[in-house]
Amino acid sequence: MSRLTIAAGSQITAEAGAKIAEQGGNAVDAAIAAAVVSICTDTGIMSPGCGSFVTIWPPGDEPTVVDGYSEMPGRGLQGDHFGEATHEVVFDYGGETRQRVGYGTIATPGCFAGLALASRQYGQLPWNQLLEPAIEVVEQGFPLTGGAAEYLGFTHAAIYSWHPDSYRILHHEDGSPLGEGDIVRVPHLADTLREIARDETSLYAGELGRQIAAGVRANGGLLGIEDLETYQAVARKPVRACIGDWEVATNPPPAVGGSCLAAMLLLLDRSGPDDGLVESVQNMVSAQHAVLGFRADYLDGAHQALPDEVERLLALADLGDPTLLSAPSTSHISVVDSDGLACAITASAGYGSGAMIEGTGFWLNNSLGEIDLLTKGLSGLKPGTRLASNMAPTIARRRSDGAVLAIGSPGASRITTAIAQVLVNFATKGMTLADAITHPRLHVEVAPHQRTIAFEPGLPVAATQDLTPRPFTEPSMYFGGVQAVIGSHEDGMQGIADSRRGGSVSRG
Repeated sequence: MSRLTIAAGSQITAEAGAKIAEQGGNAVDAAIAAAVVSICTDTGIMSPGCGSFVTIWPPGDEPTVVDGYSEMPGRGLQGDHFGEATHEVVFDYGGETRQRVGYGTIATPGCFAGLALASRQYGQLPWNQLLEPAIEVVEQGFPLTGGAAEYLGFTHAAIYSWHPDSYRILHHEDGSPLGEGDIVRVPHLADTLREIARDETSLYAGELGRQIAAGVRANGGLLGIEDLETYQAVARKPVRACIGDWEVATNPPPAVGGSCLAAMLLLLDRSGPDDGLVESVQNMVSAQHAVLGFRADYLDGAHQALPDEVERLLALADLGDPTLLSAPSTSHISVVDSDGLACAITASAGYGSGAMIEGTGFWLNNSLGEIDLLTKGLSGLKPGTRLASNMAPTIARRRSDGAVLAIGSPGASRITTAIAQVLVNFATKGMTLADAITHPRLHVEVAPHQRTIAFEPGLPVAATQDLTPRPFTEPSMYFGGVQAVIGSHEDGMQGIADSRRGGSVSRG
């Protein structure tokens, strides 16, 4: 039986993966079990009605990415219903954040289809066994984690107060939101998970799917049973890049996060060694500004032309000159086992729609309401179109000795920049993995009328002609929560969980 190490955003999530390992599961089994616990217990941050990507790299074989992300619903509807049953909310999360929530923002959720496909192709244990830890945790009730409590403090009034079931579950009688350590009880969710455990297709072609679709359509949303019945998870060839001695495999189109990560790594690898911290910060700012600017101009909303634009992005980045490019809420699990199998899962429900279907305990996404990802709106998006995503679950192998690293992060638009900074610090600057994760981060914010550099204390960030500094007073979950596990024959396995999100590491 192989041993494994898992890094996740909470202790109960990491322990779920370790429990499955003790039952004979491999890295993929453990990651799936942990992911289901995470999407059910990272309340507010995540929800079961989400989308996901699973990156898997077996030893001696090629890597793959299983795309279980959300897609555009609306099959069978006559006329233009986009924007109905939604309302805009504003809340302060690392600065003013605008989203649309409501039944009309719910996209077709693909997470369980993606996890099931990964289980069939790469797992060892039966599907129903992988859901048992989540069923047990949900049935007993679970403590609200620190990261979820912090996020809920920002969003409870805007997102989780308009729907009566959401409000009752996440608030005290006096109207204040639940806090860290308070026990969360979600009625009916354990039974819903049991149904999915008995039949992996029940959410898509069973009574559960019909119940959810009927509930959404009855309240003016786009998601219908035909959307669920038609949904398919897809295995894709990952985007590849190299940095230092490491070969990286990450999320390909139609997601944009992995491609932006690969482009940043290419630019930074071509820039050569830095003379010090000041030059290192300048190079990172330049790479982020170039790639995120290119994304805003050419990738966001470019659904049909996206593969061609991504190819152009990577080709330009490979030339090493940043000037050539100028023109949700998430959870992550990383697992490596002693056989060298690595698995990284990132899942997102956007910022949450606030909607819960009666009798299911099943919160749903607001993937159609993520204004920052849908800068050109929903017009012209046909039902079945995969939506854009920042997620970039990543696996890297060191060419010299075969060591493997599973890494990823939550954090919306900060996902790619967080992972890029950790990989650069670890792979090229001689930092330990722990130091690379705790090192201060920066993020270039590309908005239509203003571009800024958000950064944590300890970085010599200076104002430039195009970018305004926006300093934070302390490390913040705004800059992601990188979870990483590295395994090698010489040094065994080590997991690091980012303290910015109160993460945890377990072994099994």
